[in-house]
Amino acid sequence: MDYLEKAKKLESELINTRRDFHENPELGFELFRTSEKVKAFLKKEGIEYRETAKTGICAIIKGKNTGKTVALRGDMDALPLNDKKACEYSSKVNGKMHACGHDAHTTILMGAAKLLNSMKDELCGNVKLFFEPAEETTGGAQVMISEGVLENPHVDAVIGLHVSEDIECGKIGIKKGVVNAASNPFQITIKGKGAHGAHPDSGVDPIVAACSIVTTLQTIISREISPVHPAVLTVGYIQGGTAENIIPEEVKIGGIIRTMKTEDREFAKKRLNEIVSGIASSMRVSAKINIDESYPCLYNDDIMVSVFENSARELIGNENVISLENPSMGVESFAYFSMARPSVFYYLGSRNESKGIINPAHGSLFDIDENCLYMGAALQCKAAAEMLKQLSK
Repeated sequence: MDYLEKAKKLESELINTRRDFHENPELGFELFRTSEKVKAFLKKEGIEYRETAKTGICAIIKGKNTGKTVALRGDMDALPLNDKKACEYSSKVNGKMHACGHDAHTTILMGAAKLLNSMKDELCGNVKLFFEPAEETTGGAQVMISEGVLENPHVDAVIGLHVSEDIECGKIGIKKGVVNAASNPFQITIKGKGAHGAHPDSGVDPIVAACSIVTTLQTIISREISPVHPAVLTVGYIQGGTAENIIPEEVKIGGIIRTMKTEDREFAKKRLNEIVSGIASSMRVSAKINIDESYPCLYNDDIMVSVFENSARELIGNENVISLENPSMGVESFAYFSMARPSVFYYLGSRNESKGIINPAHGSLFDIDENCLYMGAALQCKAAAEMLKQLSK
């Protein structure tokens, strides 16, 4: 089957759908309009679905030959950002923008659903469709998993993608092993004793303690984790004090740890607790520490990468499949699926310098080359069909 040719016929429909989502962005789990649009599409196509994770959707296309099940995932939420692009489809909602391409991901999944549904009698099993909310916040994936989307029928493999402004449209990037970092946001509250700035001896200064903590935390990465293991500890804010001549009672510190290995993740959390507690004790302040368990590492299964690469090379050519060397320190909620089932996650090129589409994700000028939409739909279809063939052997 010529997936590209079939997907190309949907191109204008996909572009219009993506632009509608782009003009009407929604955040987090509050994807009421977006979800209704997707559900209306699924009803029209006669695709069975159920609601999950508040505004998420789990749909299924049942092949004639029942057997294994592969899932395709598309995230739907936008970012709290003003759209500053000068184009006919820029965001109509003040303070909200699809600045990371999730409008494209949703559209691609809808396109893939339409194509797969038209050929369901040829599939060697089932294809589930995961429309995920809140990827940019707490991760709708873990809620969807807890509500059973990986069962009934049992999902054997999951495929996901993300548009990339760093890869030319027409190409994809894929990596074996760890693709994205795990993250642990943290919050520290340091309490001392307030005093007049002229008499520091009458108080206990939490600002000095906080400065010592911030500096020493950096040694976890620079001196205690192997330099060949990617890891980052960033302090993003320090809040405390009201005037130049007042020693405050309290200082708050917030930041995030990003790691690529489970052992490094656990070690960094342990050392953060030890360092903060030790400095607090030595400087006569108290410290309250909270470390959040956020996204895990996103891990690509070697066999799935191999199957996907072969299908992608057949579809778009060897020269358009790029093997990525380095993982990203960014996080991705698809990681929850990758921890639960064999998975493959790849980057779909959306850059086009001739069109001026070069601006970074999470920025107010972000856009995509919309030619990537039909290509993404074709890639997802072929990957799902080939994965089902492989699993049925």
